[in-house]
Amino acid sequence: MVFNSLVFFIFLGIVYALYRLLPFRGQNWLLLVAGYVFYGWWDVRFLFLISFSTTVDFWIGLLLSRGAVPRSERVIASLFIVTAAACFLNLDWGALSQGQLGAILAPSTLGLQTLAGTIAIVLIANATHNQLLSMQPERRRRLLLFVTVGVNLGFLGIFKYFNFFAESAERLLHAVGWNVDPVHLSVVLPVGISFYTFQSLSYTIDSARGRVKPVEHFWDFALFVAFFPPMVAGPIERARHLLPQLLRPRHIRLNQSTYGVQLILYGLFKKVAVADGLAVSVNSVYNSSGTVSSVDVGFATLLFAFQIFCDFSGYTDIARGVAKLFGIELSLNFDLPYFSRNPSEFWRRWHISLSSWLRDYLYIELGGNRRGNLRTYLNLIITMVLGGLWHGAAANFLLWGAYQGALLAGHRLLTGREEKFPTDVKTEADAPPSAPRRFAKRVVSLARIAFFFLFVCYGWLLFRATSLEQIIIFTEKLVGLTPYASSVMMKPPVASIFGLVILLCLQLAEWVDGRRDVFRFWPTPLQGALYAVIIFDLFMGMSNAPAQFIYFQF
Repeated sequence: MVFNSLVFFIFLGIVYALYRLLPFRGQNWLLLVAGYVFYGWWDVRFLFLISFSTTVDFWIGLLLSRGAVPRSERVIASLFIVTAAACFLNLDWGALSQGQLGAILAPSTLGLQTLAGTIAIVLIANATHNQLLSMQPERRRRLLLFVTVGVNLGFLGIFKYFNFFAESAERLLHAVGWNVDPVHLSVVLPVGISFYTFQSLSYTIDSARGRVKPVEHFWDFALFVAFFPPMVAGPIERARHLLPQLLRPRHIRLNQSTYGVQLILYGLFKKVAVADGLAVSVNSVYNSSGTVSSVDVGFATLLFAFQIFCDFSGYTDIARGVAKLFGIELSLNFDLPYFSRNPSEFWRRWHISLSSWLRDYLYIELGGNRRGNLRTYLNLIITMVLGGLWHGAAANFLLWGAYQGALLAGHRLLTGREEKFPTDVKTEADAPPSAPRRFAKRVVSLARIAFFFLFVCYGWLLFRATSLEQIIIFTEKLVGLTPYASSVMMKPPVASIFGLVILLCLQLAEWVDGRRDVFRFWPTPLQGALYAVIIFDLFMGMSNAPAQFIYFQF
């Protein structure tokens, strides 16, 4: 189920109507069921992964923070995960939808083996519960962290990275003269597995650090993991931000709901009218098997920069808007990233929930900037390489991560040198800058933004490329500026060009004013005109070929 589909809005209308009729506890039960329906719409089997991760992290979170899991909650968690294995892996839900009740029971060998393994794990966990309580606290903490990290990253490793590393090892062994039989898993990558895995994992790590109050009831934690608006493409919510909102009654305010509808409309406009239209032009170059020119590469990369921003931030806008309809606030994930003047600022503005996650749980754990300059640069590069790998099991993502790490390290190196020689000497500290000085500062700032944007765009070339060979060829064309040949790039639709102009004007207005979504503060007639233009362009954009959200594959 995707946000830009009629099925989703029918689903949302039903859930919202029931939500407004139910009391607080009923609302939470509804949101939990809705989350499982929403995610299971792709493939019911994927629900077992979420169920398993939820059970493990709830159990370990209580052991880390409270030292024990109450018997009643252990029974609920145990029955839940066993039932999940039986229902999601051994029943044919397609037969149920077709009215063939006699064919719904369809156990497979893998499904039965997984069910047996799940029952064994549950029995072992319950049998060793009291033994864990008798362990030395620090030793127990390290063991439990190892288990939760192993389980969550193990899922990622199997479904997302196993084939990539197996193929890489095979090529390496062949290069040194060893012939080995290829090992390949025929598995489908579960949608959004990296997002909900990181969200759940952050809870157990924060529980170990004492930064989050433990969730005492299993169903409350299950809702935290399965709250559907940010479930498959973020933002990656922290427990200390989202859980308090889920655990207390919510009061839906008119201005909050209005803002939510505005965000949904804005997100659909970005995705349908702009991103999906630009995708045709970008794909015509990056998926081309023929000869492309420097102009093709340059324009296609520029358009991809806007495509991925509109696609990803559009999803986030819709997710935040839907959550607001339920009285829940999600984290801001994008803050005018293309108005950044350096790589450090860019990563404070782009995919904020992931960059802050990498900072808090990886960069700082590696030592951050506490172990000297060389170690700091190395930590930055390692963090960003792993951040690139988070996006996908491919060489171009590793190269993109290394490139981003090098930019951060290089910026820190240059900034450190500049800080030793301060040149900005204040002579009139309290005097406000004059109008000409403010204008000059704006011009200089825009020049820095434009200059750094070139580095951002080259990073998107690495990200979008389909192979290392294509990266080399496209880079040579950009550097060599080969003479213009016949273009292979398809022209973007009118709706995308028009929408891009609207978007750039709105972003520029936000940057100048300093307030996000500044259009919300405009006079009512001006707001009405803006919404009319956006809706008109959105209807125009519906003729674009629909494309899946880019970050669903991550």
